[in-house]
Amino acid sequence: MSTPNTPSTPHTPSAPIAVAAPTRTGRLAARAAGGAVRVFLVLTAMFWLLPTLGLLVSSLLAPADLNKQGWWQVLTAPSRLTTANYERLLSNDTITGSLLSTVAITVPATLLVLVLGAFAGYAFAWLEFPGRDALFLLVVALLVVPVQVALIPVSELFGSIGLFETTAGVVLFHTAFGLPFAVFLLRNFFAEIPRELLEAARLDGAGELRLFARVVLPLGGPAIASLGIFQFLWVWNDMLVALVFADSAHPPITVALQQQVRQFGNNIDVLAPGAFLSMVIPLAVFFAFQRQFVSGVMAGAIK
Repeated sequence: MSTPNTPSTPHTPSAPIAVAAPTRTGRLAARAAGGAVRVFLVLTAMFWLLPTLGLLVSSLLAPADLNKQGWWQVLTAPSRLTTANYERLLSNDTITGSLLSTVAITVPATLLVLVLGAFAGYAFAWLEFPGRDALFLLVVALLVVPVQVALIPVSELFGSIGLFETTAGVVLFHTAFGLPFAVFLLRNFFAEIPRELLEAARLDGAGELRLFARVVLPLGGPAIASLGIFQFLWVWNDMLVALVFADSAHPPITVALQQQVRQFGNNIDVLAPGAFLSMVIPLAVFFAFQRQFVSGVMAGAIK
């Protein structure tokens, strides 16, 4: 006995799952939480910048006013602010000469590290040569060598070849100790460039130098900018190497400020504007390349 065919039930699409809309209380709580986070970040930033603000205000106060009361007196008496300290500072040949000496050391040391580090990073990333991996491990091992270990032997070396107490000696020292980190950073960044992109450029007839200049450098711009900012800040704010190797007649700004303390004691009218002026230039460099710095940090984090 055959059973009659039962008609198939047509398939009906399932109804979409309803998502509950956030309630008014939930929206208010989320908005309050976001506002609390913003307030916390603003207060943290203000607390972090408080010493810098105090230094700026101190540099704009006369020594007599600053000795009577702290820098916060400008909250009730803003008329006491004056630029006389900066006028005297810019007429001080020692401080102005030290700023020029710092620039003469920092700019070449930064450029040499960027150029040599970029070439070496590309070579370690994409060129085949005997002992490449062993040599790269040696470069990485140099990262753990402290500066203090090299002060005495490098001093003897520079003294024998006539580079002690010269700008060139300080530049070479900073370049030598900045290169291991530069090579390590740029090699790892360049190694993440797609091989297909480089092979396509080689098929188009690009040599290694043209490939490096037209393809690798534009793609590695964020990493190079980040490295440049770090190297500039390290060299500009250095005091130990400058004390040992720099020319005592034309010291960098860090050594010049230290000598002002040693010679004149509590001459805050020179120290405060000098210290703040030495901070302004690195901050200007950082903010000028802030976009590239953030891009380099984010790219390194993603990779």
